Amino acid sequence: MLIQLCVRNFAIVDDLTVDFQPGMSAITGETGAGKSIALDALSLCLGARSEAGFVRAGADKAEISASFNIHTLPIVKQWLEARELDADDECLLRRTITAEGRSKAYINGAPVPVALLKEVGSHLVSLHGQHDHHQLMKQEHQLVLLDQYASHSHLISNVGEHWRTWQQLLKEQRALQQAAEQQLARRQLIEYQVNELNEFALMVGDYEQLEIEHKRLANTSALQDDSAFALNSLFDGEHNNAYSLLEGVVARLRAHQDIDSRLLPILTLLDEASVQIEEAVRELRHYQDGLDSDPAALAEADERLAMALQLARKHKIAPQQLPTLHQELVAELDSLSASSERLEQLDSEINVAYNNYQAAAEKLSASRVKAAKSLDQKIIETMKQLNMPGGLFITRINTDAEHYSSRAGIDQVVFEVSVNAGQKPQALQKVASGGELSRISLAIQVLTAEQDGLPTLVFDEVDVGVSGPTAATVGRLMRRLGESNQVICVTHLPQVAARAHHQIQVSKNTKKGATYTSMETLTEEQRVNELARLLGGDTITANTLANAQELLAG
Repeated sequence: MLIQLCVRNFAIVDDLTVDFQPGMSAITGETGAGKSIALDALSLCLGARSEAGFVRAGADKAEISASFNIHTLPIVKQWLEARELDADDECLLRRTITAEGRSKAYINGAPVPVALLKEVGSHLVSLHGQHDHHQLMKQEHQLVLLDQYASHSHLISNVGEHWRTWQQLLKEQRALQQAAEQQLARRQLIEYQVNELNEFALMVGDYEQLEIEHKRLANTSALQDDSAFALNSLFDGEHNNAYSLLEGVVARLRAHQDIDSRLLPILTLLDEASVQIEEAVRELRHYQDGLDSDPAALAEADERLAMALQLARKHKIAPQQLPTLHQELVAELDSLSASSERLEQLDSEINVAYNNYQAAAEKLSASRVKAAKSLDQKIIETMKQLNMPGGLFITRINTDAEHYSSRAGIDQVVFEVSVNAGQKPQALQKVASGGELSRISLAIQVLTAEQDGLPTLVFDEVDVGVSGPTAATVGRLMRRLGESNQVICVTHLPQVAARAHHQIQVSKNTKKGATYTSMETLTEEQRVNELARLLGGDTITANTLANAQELLAG
């Protein structure tokens, strides 16, 4: 529950601290005194949109803090713990707004995004404004109110999860289908190119080897001629071949080795050279024997080399890069094939996801139908108490998966009402006058608030358009809510204020040309005077005082 609200430099508020108690608290005051200012400030602590105009004239910034007791709110404690925020029995929300319009938010002293104020606030306070009946005219809001009354958030959450899964799969399917259409021509081209490269089957290093082989085959005749010349010059020639000349040189020098020993190393080298020539001749004969002319092999190498060059020009790369390109194209084709397989798989997954969504939505629909019957009966009873004795209220639920499927289920909810006996119920916005709509809205807000499960309920002049005996009924309804929840209501009706457990008076004063707003919790005697003022205006008489005392006693 809300324990304390502190407001600094906000609108016409200079410095204000208000303590709140359990039960029902009524906030009253003269018209224009600023009865709703405290609730506007509280809204900012709950994540409402801020404006620079909220800052009091002449001040640098406005500051609002709201303290809540969360001892009996484990869901809030868990929320705080999950975000590593202090999770003791008290939760402090704070908001600052500079004169330039910049806003900062804090939870238990830690700076946080404003969105987190709204998120935690949804577990702490339920705000009901005097213009909520305008929202009531919208069918989507009627659905929200029915769900609020039904208290089946777990069913709504389940439907939402299945909806998201189904929609994500549909989104993936649309993306793949669109990509498949765009990539069809690309896939056909790649399939042709891969088949072409598969057939050519050029491996890494093959092109370099092919160039070498082609060059050898193309020069076989010259290699044969020069090999024969080399053999003849080294060994086979009848006159002056290198081997014979070397042997002659060795023979002549060897004859002098005994005369001069310095010739011995030279002779050793010449002997080695003679051996090397013999070895070279043997290798050269072997090489020459393998130099058979092969026109067919040359033609094949020539054709393969030409094909490699043609493919390289086609893909605008060097011939040596063809194997790498081949691998890349195969990988891309595999990826495109995987997308096609995923598309086929998605059909099955989408069917399962839709069936899960449909089943969850049908459970939610059944819960709404059950809750609607209970809500209708209670609203009819409350309408009678609110001076509409012949009133009839029907929650029409149209279930149609084809037309109404959404994250909120497969239902359209329409509130129908008849305010006079014998009148056929019609859509709420068609038949209710302003005063009737306010009373019906009030009945719905009170009944749904009872099911909210939130500790603090705030009503900001929701009793506008209500008077007389009906006002007394509104007071009793608020009092009933206050027995199980903390209820804070801004009201101008003495019948409502008299039913409160506590009453807070808002006053506006002018000092040195500046306007100040103050709030004071009234004693029983002060309450009598304030109720008398509400009853009789500025002139308080013995009769109004007696009426005020009677209201409090009742």
